[in-house]
Amino acid sequence: MAFVLENTVLAVLLLILTSSVKVSIGEVYKVGDSAGWTTIGNVDYKQWSAPKKFQIGDVIVFEYNPQFHNVMQVTHAEYRSCNASSPISTHTTGNDSITIDTRGHHYFICAVPGHCQAGQKVDINVLRTPSVAPSPSASSVPVPVPTVLAPSPNYAAPFSASNKPFEKFGWLWLVLQILFVVY
Repeated sequence: MAFVLENTVLAVLLLILTSSVKVSIGEVYKVGDSAGWTTIGNVDYKQWSAPKKFQIGDVIVFEYNPQFHNVMQVTHAEYRSCNASSPISTHTTGNDSITIDTRGHHYFICAVPGHCQAGQKVDINVLRTPSVAPSPSASSVPVPVPTVLAPSPNYAAPFSASNKPFEKFGWLWLVLQILFVVY
C-alpha cells in the first residue's frame, strides 16, 4: 500500500512540476513600454529593444490604435526597406500578443504608409544562450548552492521569504514541504 501511495505522490509531483515550468518561463514585454506601438512621441524602438535579453517563450505585446496602426512580421530585407508586400504574419487587433518560439531576429513593422520609415519598426533578437556554463577562473570564490530538497524527511523549513530559490514556485514549495513532513 505504501509503495502505491509513494508512486502516486511522485506522479502528482511530477505532473505539478512539469505543468508549472511552462507557465513560468517567458517574460512579457510591451513594445514601447508606456507609449506602446505608435509614431507619436518619438519612440526609438531600436533603443527600446537593445538592452533586453529576449528568450524563447517571451511574449511580445503590441498595443496600438487599430484605426491608425498594424503589426506585420517581416523578413530582414523587408524590415530594412520597410516593405510590407509579403509579410510573414499580420496583426490588426490593437492588442497583439506574440510568443517568441525560435532564436534569432524577429522583425516587425507598421505597414501604414510612412510609419515604418518614421521609425515604427522593431527587431526582437533572441540570443543563443550558452549550452555549457563557463568554467570558474582560478581567482573566483566558490558560491554555495542552495539544496533543492529538505535535508531529512522529518524536517521541513517554515514557508517564508527566506526560501528565495523557490520564490516563483511558492505554492509548490509548500506542498513539497508538507509531503516531507508526512513522510
